[in-house]
Amino acid sequence: MSLDELREYGMEWMDDGEIKNFLSSQGVGVLGLQAEEGPYLLPLSYGYDGESRLYFTYVIGSSSRKQSLTAETETARFLVYKAESMFSWESVLLKGSIEAVPMDQLDDHEAAMENAWRPDLFVSGETSGGVEVYQFEIDEQVGIKHTGLPPGFRRESDETEAD
Repeated sequence: MSLDELREYGMEWMDDGEIKNFLSSQGVGVLGLQAEEGPYLLPLSYGYDGESRLYFTYVIGSSSRKQSLTAETETARFLVYKAESMFSWESVLLKGSIEAVPMDQLDDHEAAMENAWRPDLFVSGETSGGVEVYQFEIDEQVGIKHTGLPPGFRRESDETEAD
């Protein structure tokens, strides 16, 4: 079944404004990088500039696979989703390029990183490596959502009231 066919069941496409608001209100997603054996998927927190860029903080060791795969990836994907129930969910899929932010430019992007959620482990834990910030430039975006019961579906309370 195609996404267009799912409209009959209550799924809706998100417009650019809804996508922007959704990305602004979330802070965690899954980054997909190219790898020989298939996509390399990483759950990551992100900061969003409100326009066309996400920012990721990588905690890296002496030989970081995510760092090397990021350098080799021409086109990355990032999925942000929120699922409150089977009838209330949203997801945005982004496609774009990713590159390290030079250390001398970090201050220029600090405001976008403020809404990034970070596990306490990464804040308080010591690492053998360092921290680098990466910028994801959004080239394409698509968002879908389902925010209610599908047509024809009745809740038990609705059936009781009808009797």
